Amino acid sequence: MVKLSMKAATCVLAAVVLLGACKSKHPSSLNPGKKSTATNANFATKGGKGSKKGKKGADVQESDGFVVMPYKSQVVGPNLVFIEGGRFTMGALEEDVMNTRDNRERTVSVQSFYMDETEIANLHYLEYLHYIQRDSSAEVHARALPDTTVWYDPLSFNDSYVTYYFRHPGFRMFPVVGVSWVQANDYSTWRTSFVNSNLAKQANGKGKKPSTSRKSKKKGQALAESEAMMASTPARPAVESGYVLPNYRLPTEAEWEYAAKAMIGTQYADENQSNQRIYPWDGSSLRTPRGKHKGEMLANFKRARGDYAGIAGKSNDGAIITEEIYKYPPNDFGLYNMAGNVNEWVYDVYRPLSYMDFKDLNPLRRDGFLDESKRYDSKNSNSVVNDKLRVYKGGSWNDVAYWLSPGTRRFLDQDSATAMIGFRCAMISTGRNK
Repeated sequence: MVKLSMKAATCVLAAVVLLGACKSKHPSSLNPGKKSTATNANFATKGGKGSKKGKKGADVQESDGFVVMPYKSQVVGPNLVFIEGGRFTMGALEEDVMNTRDNRERTVSVQSFYMDETEIANLHYLEYLHYIQRDSSAEVHARALPDTTVWYDPLSFNDSYVTYYFRHPGFRMFPVVGVSWVQANDYSTWRTSFVNSNLAKQANGKGKKPSTSRKSKKKGQALAESEAMMASTPARPAVESGYVLPNYRLPTEAEWEYAAKAMIGTQYADENQSNQRIYPWDGSSLRTPRGKHKGEMLANFKRARGDYAGIAGKSNDGAIITEEIYKYPPNDFGLYNMAGNVNEWVYDVYRPLSYMDFKDLNPLRRDGFLDESKRYDSKNSNSVVNDKLRVYKGGSWNDVAYWLSPGTRRFLDQDSATAMIGFRCAMISTGRNK
């Protein structure tokens, strides 16, 4: 027994030594080391100075070295969820009942990225209007206002939504609608600037308010002096600092479809997946199949002609129009309402031949490239295709279940808005795929 124990201990010790020897000492993006592997020069520290040991161990300052800022990982912006990239089959899995033939199946890969876990809500957009009204011209503020008249219908009594849906506190966390593709892009630009401005304050040590107590008078004076010095420097740190978030933007159609399907939830071994997905969940049913919520709808959609929610009580989707952004269960990536509630704008320009003219890595259809709008006879009203048509996806409270499938796609002019289209933002993931 003793001999066996000694033998086991020897094996464990040998394994530990072997693992230690195999551990990589190569520099990485997160730990580039103290010296350049290309020139052997010392890197400078955050303050612009590098240190190296002299012959007697004393620090020798080097102020002209290349500055390498400490970096642990990408700062995750507010409301964002990490979407690990990979390969998937992009395209419609439902029968092409519209006979558009504009989204045939093809295999593509998408790099890792971040996406808002929810649709942008009325509260978020009201916040945006508050700041641009304060900091921009009246014309800019007016252009940003959503079109609340999208709720008006001469044959429906939706007049109350025109007045109250966007601004009433009861609808704060409902998805914003009446926003065009252009307005959604403008919001993304503002959000990037605003979030990075806050990160810059934290990086410069301005994230906390100075204390007014007697004991902190000296600290307050020092903080005031440091703020005065920083006033002469740019507010936004350099990209190399690691404090700057990449741009918020609308997701590409491929990113949106990949995130909606969330095929990561069907994986069981290696690269095998047990099944495809018609919707952002398993199976062909639109109801929760088991558990205490059995029979409840998994999304907010129009069940049939004239039936927007079912009868009062259980086993209906609970929403005649839109519903709060966290209402329904998230998919396997942690994203809410990737089917139903509101459709969502994506970045791509609409082309019926997108499935033919595409790159198989991070595909995107830009306007004015390849399948140009001049090829379509829009002057004689034989075609509606032009460079201002943008894709939207996901289905809404006013759509039947067919449109909840992530592969279905529709389009609208980028300056138009409806009560059925909202949006969420995305952002690239820097560095490794995981």
